[in-house]
Amino acid sequence: MSIKTIIAAGTEKAGFAMTQPAERHTAKVIGVTVAAAVGGFLFGFDSSVVNGAVDSIQENFGLSSFVTGFAVAIALLGCAVGAWFAGRLADSWGRKRVMMLGSALFTISSIGSGFAFSIPDLMLWRVLGGLGIGIASVIAPAYISEIAPARYRGGLASLQQLAITIGIFAALLSDAVLQNAAGGPSNDLWFGMEAWRWMFLVGVVPALVYGFLATLIPESPRYLVGKHLDEEAARILGEISGEVNPAERVKEIRLTLKKDAKSSFSDIRGPKFGLQPIVWVGITMAILQQFVGINAIFYYSTTLWKSVGFSENQSFVTSVITSIINVSMTFVAIIFVDRFGRKNLLQIGSIGMFVGLVLAAVSFTQAVGSGDDLTLPSPWGPVALVGANLFVIFFAATWGPIMWVMLGEMFPNNMRAVALGVSTAANWVANFAITLAFPPLTETIGLGFIYAFFAFFALVSFFFVKFKIRETKGMELEDMIL
Repeated sequence: MSIKTIIAAGTEKAGFAMTQPAERHTAKVIGVTVAAAVGGFLFGFDSSVVNGAVDSIQENFGLSSFVTGFAVAIALLGCAVGAWFAGRLADSWGRKRVMMLGSALFTISSIGSGFAFSIPDLMLWRVLGGLGIGIASVIAPAYISEIAPARYRGGLASLQQLAITIGIFAALLSDAVLQNAAGGPSNDLWFGMEAWRWMFLVGVVPALVYGFLATLIPESPRYLVGKHLDEEAARILGEISGEVNPAERVKEIRLTLKKDAKSSFSDIRGPKFGLQPIVWVGITMAILQQFVGINAIFYYSTTLWKSVGFSENQSFVTSVITSIINVSMTFVAIIFVDRFGRKNLLQIGSIGMFVGLVLAAVSFTQAVGSGDDLTLPSPWGPVALVGANLFVIFFAATWGPIMWVMLGEMFPNNMRAVALGVSTAANWVANFAITLAFPPLTETIGLGFIYAFFAFFALVSFFFVKFKIRETKGMELEDMIL
């Protein structure tokens, strides 16, 4: 079943008929959406490529668990900075040029990381790549939400998360293939270079593809209206988005944009601790998505499963299987987000994640031994595996993609890029905190308490959605108000 068929099915279930002209426009808008979503692929790839290399990096450079965690997490600081400034860059340079900047930064980072000769050197390249990924993580959902028609914007915006999950899968699969070919990630593979270095170098390919595709897609109509290029904006709205009366849509867009002014942080200032309440909702949502612990699984899954008795090969295979589940379940969001709505799916996801994390937490409290001899006695190993994958199933079908859908569409036009950048930066900072804390906390308080912490925030996320999130299904971006 093709992406076009899935989007169309979700749209029809939501009450929208697909005419032949609409189908042609659907194909076009899906094409440009997929091109933009390759930035999500880089996001996912960078998030997980270090998974297979982390133990080798620790061994190669003789690092403590804290420094290892910092070396993994430091890229996320670059992501936060890139996300923070991406909105303003996008409003000044345009969405396409900023995509190309992200591509260039990640290309340089992949090469530098592969040839790193010291841990400070590796950290520098990881931060540079983080800047590129942070930029891509903001621009992709912003661009997709601006180019997609409201009737199936949710499904199209979910392609961003699908691309992230495919990037995670590609990274874990390439890690597994490379370490297997070398007989271990620390062993030499080609040209006298260890397999873990090639894990980073593989990232050059998708980075270059992303940059090339960015040159082919049209600019965002809302950016063009902001630059007073109304005719070009109307043409794109008609040809790509399928607007029946693009000139009228341009007028509606202009009414919601501040004339002759660039977006700035003043646009999001408000009475609630210096920001507009809707911005705090976006920030909180972004933080909660990370505090349920998804990246503790995808950054450290190989190390995690080795720590509880899995062999190295079993750990790599288990991580790949988990990533396949992650990819597959994202299609649930693509199909149903425009039918059932964002809020309902988020609440279902919160409950499912809570149950899975509780199963994992209870299982890890049963671990026996210590250090490299830590194991989970029967039946707790399988229970932990079921719990972790149940969590991934519900995250991938709900909070993974739908947070990006919401952040891309929930803010008013005049503040969208900046508010999205700030919220995404908060997501990366939360990601950094969890990633940095996970290795030392694993050694001090144990996995049981860590997963109980994640379960608590999954429960909090349910009540947050219930009381703070408003439904945006089917609304035009011009109808989003404070």
